[in-house]
Amino acid sequence: MHALFLASALLVGCLLAVQASVNLQLNKAVGTPYGASTLQLGVATALLALLAVAVGAIGAVRLAPGVPFWHLLGGLASPLYITSGILLFPRLGALAAAGLFVTGQMFASLGLDLFGLFGIARKPLSVGIALGALAVLAGITVIIRGQRPAQTPPAAGPAPGGAPGTPGTPVRGGTATVTAPAATAPAAVRRSGGLGQGGWILLGIVAGAVLPVQGAVNAALRKDIHEPVTTAMISFIVATITIAVVLLVLLATRRTPRPQLGGLRTMPWWGWLGGACAAAYVTATFTLIPTIGAATTVALTVTGQQVASAVIDNYGFLRLPRRPLTAPRLSGLALLIVGSVLVQLT
Repeated sequence: MHALFLASALLVGCLLAVQASVNLQLNKAVGTPYGASTLQLGVATALLALLAVAVGAIGAVRLAPGVPFWHLLGGLASPLYITSGILLFPRLGALAAAGLFVTGQMFASLGLDLFGLFGIARKPLSVGIALGALAVLAGITVIIRGQRPAQTPPAAGPAPGGAPGTPGTPVRGGTATVTAPAATAPAAVRRSGGLGQGGWILLGIVAGAVLPVQGAVNAALRKDIHEPVTTAMISFIVATITIAVVLLVLLATRRTPRPQLGGLRTMPWWGWLGGACAAAYVTATFTLIPTIGAATTVALTVTGQQVASAVIDNYGFLRLPRRPLTAPRLSGLALLIVGSVLVQLT
């Protein structure tokens, strides 16, 4: 049974990378990351509600008003993570963005385990855990420093009215550098204003850090209402309401475009899979954390996340710009995996 838990953690980590990648198609169709996040979280909520009804667990909702208030706040992490993925993947690439998420996840999970926060059993710091954490930090540093502009096949051709440096404009070697509107290379991010590269890096780390906290909070909620599917549904209800309020505020202040639902007709079918991936990840993590520990759960999920992200990046799967795995990026990936394994084994 323990081996099954470990394999489940590895699998849902892969789903996390797929989720962030397919959400870019939803964002492209809707025209605003906040609208895309609202739609994706709404889909996840609907799927979990249907599942709760199917398994007869929906009645556990009546217990929610009696639980401690903070047990209901796990859903706040989902909109931050999902929106951050939509913003970061085209700017930094799947591997670099996922690496930042990994860094945040790893150090937050260590904090949960070492200090026994949010009801997690306290675990002492070991040499292996310390070395693993340092390896993760070194790995993401190597990946970010070795980042290169994304490349797309020459068949894409120049964009109408394109100029050098614009999306789809051919460059040396018959490839095109994807640079806007969401700049791809770190240098382009620095020139494009907004947060700047340091800000995007910080956003990725924070967005990753909230995931283990979400798992711990949702684990506490599960103890209150006993039903894992209903726990996940409540978490996603909170998440959907949160991002919907953010979207309305941004629309009222004209900080984001109005969502365009017409583009959903031309979106590939797999663009809808983000909701299912998110529901599976959230449900799995709060189930696994009390069983195998926060650090072990995160170590395995981030390993799966990194491997899947590397494959997506290298081959340009799911319509993402292709970023070949150079020697520095492979080295950084290896460090991330070694660090995750060290934490898991100790």
